Amino acid sequence: MKQDNIFNSSPVQEDFTFNEKVAEVFDDMLDRSVPFYKTVIDSIIVLIKRLALPGATVYDLGCSTGSLLLEISRRLPEMDLELIGVDNAAPMLEKARLKAEIYSKTDKVRFLEKDITSFDPANADVIICNYTLQFIRPILRRDFIKRLYNALPAGGILIISEKVINHEPRLNREFIELYHEFKRQQGYTELEIAAKREALENILIPFSIEENHALLRENGFPSVETFFQWFNFCSFIAIK
Repeated sequence: MKQDNIFNSSPVQEDFTFNEKVAEVFDDMLDRSVPFYKTVIDSIIVLIKRLALPGATVYDLGCSTGSLLLEISRRLPEMDLELIGVDNAAPMLEKARLKAEIYSKTDKVRFLEKDITSFDPANADVIICNYTLQFIRPILRRDFIKRLYNALPAGGILIISEKVINHEPRLNREFIELYHEFKRQQGYTELEIAAKREALENILIPFSIEENHALLRENGFPSVETFFQWFNFCSFIAIK
């Protein structure tokens, strides 16, 4: 796994994009940039095991390098799940397919290059959006969630993980500083932290926990719960 050092030089030349440079280091970036990432993955797998039926079709929208679906395949072989990753970034999917080949999972996991904002997940039983919704323009999120609701059967599951904001200014500042401290502990420099924040400024637009709950409920999901939170990172489950 190649180490993420994309933002160790200044100034930032462009907004953050999921290009070849990012794809090369993305797995390391996730491990070092998303607090309790492995705990969230463990929790998602437990939820699928307990709530989904054998043979269910599971979509990961914004699947990046495919790590989540490959881990689900490795740990839940007895469920015989149909696992489909969807992303519009060709470099990410190239890595995903290579990893599936390396781990002999090409017959268990497949990947599609599509724009998830207009993609209809056919026959979906479980849909996962792991740190994906935050990159969709806010004006498009309502229609996106409604499309996912319509794609799921009664009892279908939507799992979302997101970076969030807090509308109480002092707490929001403190949570951001705690996150920056986390990144320092992972070996990122002040320059890297500031540069990545600048690159993401107009690309990653978080909602609050309450806004995410409202978005899900207002677009049809009667059951919505937060199942993980670490300051300004949260995971939600919604059941149709």
